[in-house]
Amino acid sequence: MIIDYVKKLINKLGDTKLQTFDLSKINYKNACITPKVSIIIPVYNAQKYIARCLYYLINQTLEDIEIIFVDDGSTDDSMKCVKEASINDGRIKIIEQTHKLQGAARNKGIEIAKGEYLGFCDADDWVDENYYEKLYKAAKLNNSDIACAINVRISNIKYKPRLHFTKEETFSALTDKFNACNLHKNECPTNKIYKREYIRKNNILFPEGVYCEDKLFSLKAVYYANKLTTVPGIHYYYWQNPDSTVNTLKTKKHIEDKITAKREVLAFAKKENMPINDGYFTAEKKRIKFLGITLLLIKESIETESFFIFGKIKVYQKTLPNIAGGGGRKIIGKYIYGNTFYIQPQRYFSRGN
Repeated sequence: MIIDYVKKLINKLGDTKLQTFDLSKINYKNACITPKVSIIIPVYNAQKYIARCLYYLINQTLEDIEIIFVDDGSTDDSMKCVKEASINDGRIKIIEQTHKLQGAARNKGIEIAKGEYLGFCDADDWVDENYYEKLYKAAKLNNSDIACAINVRISNIKYKPRLHFTKEETFSALTDKFNACNLHKNECPTNKIYKREYIRKNNILFPEGVYCEDKLFSLKAVYYANKLTTVPGIHYYYWQNPDSTVNTLKTKKHIEDKITAKREVLAFAKKENMPINDGYFTAEKKRIKFLGITLLLIKESIETESFFIFGKIKVYQKTLPNIAGGGGRKIIGKYIYGNTFYIQPQRYFSRGN
């Protein structure tokens, strides 16, 4: 029985202090012909946590939804309870593919989704039971392409909200949309729903075959949205799973993909000439190492390049050539061994008088 299987896995999680699971509420539904929201869940070896995610999705107060699980080549029993639930809940769709990482799985879900809006949920996370209902109503009421909720980072010892909304507000100016969802620090795509029509019209998809696929998608989604509405009182719970691709030991590919993602974000912001503050988006331009130690790190932003010795100590910043008034010398304030150091554009180190 699906209920017994879900109950067993939920109890195994040991997190009933976070949410109260009432298994008697589980109801099975027929397929929805015209869903209001399509929820896309990429799945890869999430056996220990997926039951909790499944429970909260099939018990959403907004019943006119479709729930698309994309099995990204799992090698464990992640899909066992999903397949069993799908027998009686026609809203659940299952897609299987070889392991292509999360971006490709989400794109496959976007491809087949029929909902008026799209939502994303990771297999080890969960949402409030009225989550999609409140997001959908706010988006419709304000005719917004995006409705945004509070996302909360949770581990065994921490509970940390990443956003703080006190009231429902709608923003249309670009900088207001960015600031409302704290985009430069919180490029999370899962605490929002997106009108499917504008996502497809602007060909907004996730980069495939890479980690850190969230960054460019989130930037483009917010940039192209006509409006963004913040919705207080509902939460997306981001579980800091020690086994996830985000929290496991970082491989060279993880590190390189993160650097590339930041470069793509910065390149898109520059291409679109976004009216945002310098430093809102930054990317590593060059790193010089010796025996594994960073000697010099150069970071680029919208208007400037900054130079850091040992990757941490900022010693120089220059305005990029395409920005009016650039190129002058700037003081690196702080003293080293009693002397103030300066940096010339032509040289890395030059001591001032």
